Amino acid sequence: MNVFITGGAGFVGSHLVDRLIADHCVVVFDNMSSGRREFIEKHFSNKRFAFIKGDLLDLSLLKRSMKGADVVFHMAANPDIRYGIAHTDIDLKQGAIVTYNVLEAMRVNDVRKIVFSSSSVVYGEPTVFPTPEEYGPLLPISLYGASKLASEGLISSFCHTFEMQSWIFRFANIIGKRQTHGALVDFIHKLNTNNNVLHVLGDGTQKKSYLHIDDCVDGILFGFKHARQEINVFNLSARDQITVKRIVEIFSQECLSLKDMRFKIEFEKKRRGWQGDVMEMMLDPQRINRLGWRASCTSAEAVLKAIHDLLGGLRCR
Repeated sequence: MNVFITGGAGFVGSHLVDRLIADHCVVVFDNMSSGRREFIEKHFSNKRFAFIKGDLLDLSLLKRSMKGADVVFHMAANPDIRYGIAHTDIDLKQGAIVTYNVLEAMRVNDVRKIVFSSSSVVYGEPTVFPTPEEYGPLLPISLYGASKLASEGLISSFCHTFEMQSWIFRFANIIGKRQTHGALVDFIHKLNTNNNVLHVLGDGTQKKSYLHIDDCVDGILFGFKHARQEINVFNLSARDQITVKRIVEIFSQECLSLKDMRFKIEFEKKRRGWQGDVMEMMLDPQRINRLGWRASCTSAEAVLKAIHDLLGGLRCR
């Protein structure tokens, strides 16, 4: 199978490369705006692997690059929700428009299968917990969420119009090795600047589901292999949630145990960490559980595992 991965040098994409390269030919298409060469450079000598540095907004290049592909894993996106507050067109361009370009390049090249990394943020602020895939209406509260929902709509319409097949995965918060954004990375960056105080966005009562990157990749590949509908939509998540306060507790305990670091913790008085930050998220993964996949880690276990993955980037005093 010839696999084409957009954003293949990024967090999730590079882990997919690691898993797929053993049995398939893999082409990574990435503009390296947030991807990193070191995530994929071990594959550069592999005859099964090819790397194309390119912008998904360049439709002509994308069409040429996708020739011969059997399936597209579309992982590329702006990974930082907060970045879209100051740059309001980034999620439109790197979300909806590039997804259209990917689908159009697929249509031109007669590529019929697409696997898409969507997000829990398409649900906005739901009132049903855990939230199933059938929940609606979907009213995202961030520009990032709007771009993911628009992309899902484009994928659905292309599938119906051009006889394509899709696997759409609505991720919980994905954490672990090679993570470049999110609370744990933010904690490490802040402590590397001032290791006496950890300033936490929000009041710590935010409560969400988390999934370790290893489980995420397992879930994607399991769903792709076993789901056979024209449009397959799955929540990908552990079956629980954890508060930011508890994450901070686990993080500080591990910093003390593994790095001998002590620091003061300061929460904000406001509840929401930033505009577009969903206060509570707990996905219902029963649909993919019934198919046969289940996360190996709870949210708390995923957090602990991810902390061990990332603490190498924390400098001691």
